[in-house]
Amino acid sequence: MFGRKQDNNPISSSGGSVFGSTTIVWEDEFKRDNVMWKVPRNIRLNDNIVVREDEVAVFYRDGKVLTYFDQPNRYALTDINAPIVGSLLKFLTGVQQEAEVYYLQKRYLDGKFGSTQPYQFLDPVFGIVNLRVYGEYRWRVSSPELFINQFVGTFNAATSEEVEGRIREQLVILVYTALGKMKQQGLKVTDLAANLTNIEQMVLALAPDNLGQYGVEINKISGLTINLPEEVQHAIDTRSEMSVLGVNYMQYQVGQAVVDAAKNPSGAAGATAGLGAGLGVGYTMASQMAQGMAAQAQTRVCPSCGASIPQTSKFCPECGAKLVQPQTQQPAGSATRPKFCPECGTQLSPDVKFCPNCGKPVGGA
Repeated sequence: MFGRKQDNNPISSSGGSVFGSTTIVWEDEFKRDNVMWKVPRNIRLNDNIVVREDEVAVFYRDGKVLTYFDQPNRYALTDINAPIVGSLLKFLTGVQQEAEVYYLQKRYLDGKFGSTQPYQFLDPVFGIVNLRVYGEYRWRVSSPELFINQFVGTFNAATSEEVEGRIREQLVILVYTALGKMKQQGLKVTDLAANLTNIEQMVLALAPDNLGQYGVEINKISGLTINLPEEVQHAIDTRSEMSVLGVNYMQYQVGQAVVDAAKNPSGAAGATAGLGAGLGVGYTMASQMAQGMAAQAQTRVCPSCGASIPQTSKFCPECGAKLVQPQTQQPAGSATRPKFCPECGTQLSPDVKFCPNCGKPVGGA
């Protein structure tokens, strides 16, 4: 992407000048995806600098930017053009003007970033989880002076690849910072997939304060991917399948055992043994479920507090409310009309005068 060598000289001579002036142009074939190009020699008196609509020409010397041209035009560096050159001519003296010139692109460029070292995320369920992040970004030079002073002057960057390498490092740091902030708000590893867009937006919000000092503007973060360790991803996938199927872990394992037994390539004996083991666990679970249903059939719900209580209880053991005994149906074919206590509802023998359960008079037969 940035593999062109700087000995490819796009400088063209103006030919007919008495002073031997040279016209310097950043040719399109050398631009491509490069954000920066350094003119391979110093600028001399009477040189012409051609700046196009999508370019900036920056004059640099002694560790700082002298001036830059960001309007499309041809700039002839002579005494007549002193108002145009400005601080450059004021700074330089003597017969020969000398300064390094860097061309910068104004347009947005696309790049990719990825972590080289994992981010250790402390999750309340899975503990310390090593995360790796990858994504894409769109950027441009927002301040030519800051950009050259920082990348050329401070970081000694000479190519576009070196520039993008530092931008990628900063973006990974910003993603880690966003993850840390969201973890403080309760984010868990199981929530990462649903919050990728929120993380991208947080990185964009953090970018101006962190990359603006380098003269760089981040316009877009997209395609963010956060990779989990294989065992953690498997555990999350299993939990998701259990939730969809509406089963607990034991039931899920029984189902997996039966499926694995059916797929067992070791032959019929192996498949039968695996299936038998799966069915054995299934029978155990079925027995437990039958016992639970039988126990549930011997209980009823208290109408006062809703507690589950034994079927034969006369008073609720939870709230103390007096309970009405459930009525039983008269056997089919019986000619005698059933008699019930008007107070507690207990079925009575036809000839009793007082309820044996609550002691209230019920009258004779």
